Amino acid sequence: MPANPTEPSPAQRPEAIWFTRCPVPTATGIAYKLGWLDEAFAARGVPLRTLQESGSELARHHYDHRLPTLIREGGNMLAFGARAQGEPTRLVGLTWIEESQLILTRPDTGITSAQDLKGKRLALPGWNRNPIPEHVRGTSIARGMSLAGYKGVLASAGLTFDDVTLVETPDTLRELAGAGRDAGGRDTRAPEGRRLGRLWPVEALVDGTVDAIYVKGASAIDAARAAGLVVAIDLDQLADRRFRVNNGTPRPITVHQSLIDDHFDELVTFLAVTLRAADWVAEQPERLRNILEFETAASPEAVTQAYAKLHEGLKPTLDAERLDLFMQQKAFLYAHGFLDADFDLADWIDPRPLAAALALNASLSQAEAVPA
Repeated sequence: MPANPTEPSPAQRPEAIWFTRCPVPTATGIAYKLGWLDEAFAARGVPLRTLQESGSELARHHYDHRLPTLIREGGNMLAFGARAQGEPTRLVGLTWIEESQLILTRPDTGITSAQDLKGKRLALPGWNRNPIPEHVRGTSIARGMSLAGYKGVLASAGLTFDDVTLVETPDTLRELAGAGRDAGGRDTRAPEGRRLGRLWPVEALVDGTVDAIYVKGASAIDAARAAGLVVAIDLDQLADRRFRVNNGTPRPITVHQSLIDDHFDELVTFLAVTLRAADWVAEQPERLRNILEFETAASPEAVTQAYAKLHEGLKPTLDAERLDLFMQQKAFLYAHGFLDADFDLADWIDPRPLAAALALNASLSQAEAVPA
């Protein structure tokens, strides 16, 4: 495991380092389930806590990122949204994880390719009813992901939204943004991975209201199988990555500016451990599958199908290709009303923590290679 860069004095230690991740495969989640993050931060004498298991009102900071010592590896819609609303966050890494983006249909529609979507009715989940008004845009995840998915698929066949009919369906994720809590703000809902199986407007497709829907992830595969739906188009098979840009592709790692300013070494430790976890993935397929079943709350079959290429993009970078694709997603979200304001992507990026984490791991690898 990575050693600690510079162990903080008691006066310099933060009360806790928090992290949060979405119910999808991330190097953060894998490092956590392996126990590596707890081990590294215990050695530093710094408490490490996760919002998903905190059972506290702090869980809302997964959405607004108003917790200064939070490290967030999650969907880009909420990360973009927090920055557009003025939160002093910084982008420190991007991953690219193919996670089974699909267009589903009924067996009787005859839709088997992107070109077949011309003239068809596609489900568009509505804006959510978030009790915090400024969160309505960024947390309308099903709507944003469906629109981006359709845009990519249609563009791959030379089509646009003018060639289809978008049929608005009720939002099914509004409970993620505030409902399902008791009077004290504690989360009373089902585990998030299982809720995501109900994120997509499956019923509208089953009852014939629409001809096709967009879905993403292992839990969606389980939901589709249970409903008797079939895959019309697999976006992961589209050759050009521009057609697969969406909420999770690329997926950002963001932190508060104050975490960089005040607790840089804690951030470097965290990133170094997750980089090692990303390297570990390719070597341990069976143990990885068990972790992913926990992280996504999906079946073994769905996990195997959805994340066959997980090892290819789990390690964060800030390379030019991922940044260009990230810029594409920001422009899309702003054009379609998901961001309160535009902002300069270059001003958001801080490459120093990731560079320091890579250097730390390189030095540790060299030390391990030297005979005693």
